[in-house]
Amino acid sequence: MNYLNNKHINSTIVFIITVLIVTSCFKQHKKLAYQPAESDYTIGEKWVWKYKGVSDKGEVRSDGKDVKQIVAIDGVLTMLIGNDSVPVSNLIAPDKSETPRYKWPLEVGKKWIYERTWTSQDSTIGKQSQNAEVLSYKEEKVGAGIFMAYTIVYKGTISNSRGYSARTEEVWLYAPKVKNFIKLTQTQDDFVYNEELIEYTNPNTKQ
Repeated sequence: MNYLNNKHINSTIVFIITVLIVTSCFKQHKKLAYQPAESDYTIGEKWVWKYKGVSDKGEVRSDGKDVKQIVAIDGVLTMLIGNDSVPVSNLIAPDKSETPRYKWPLEVGKKWIYERTWTSQDSTIGKQSQNAEVLSYKEEKVGAGIFMAYTIVYKGTISNSRGYSARTEEVWLYAPKVKNFIKLTQTQDDFVYNEELIEYTNPNTKQ
């Protein structure tokens, strides 16, 4: 009798573990994240990131906070970014680039090439070229809380017209709930940069 009871208990445990594994795998792969729409943003919504950049010699090259907030300016839904303001309609305009930062919709296993070119104030032209891949979709904990997020890895190079060139790797955690990344780790030769969401408020979300 004890043998039968033990056998039943063991079978039940195996079944439960199997269900948990399958559920976990399903949870990681079932989600598709589409680009946010203007209606997803709310007046009073606010994001605060803490960032820090340190060289391999311990030299702190950047250390501070980034703040973004949604307001209404002359009836137009607008995001305040430091001293700048950008209409939300501009932020969510479809990116027609063949090499975007985010290749919508996001899903585990998706791959693409990310490239961008820019010109600095001293007319130096920079270029970034990376292979991107979505590795997972799972719970991630940051200073602002716990969120379901995609882990996206970017690997490639960064260079400029002055002869600088370096290998770079970035890990972005993008959380659909906050419509933004919640954590960023960037390694560029002798420099490591980290940014993490430490505060997120949304008037429509119950505390």
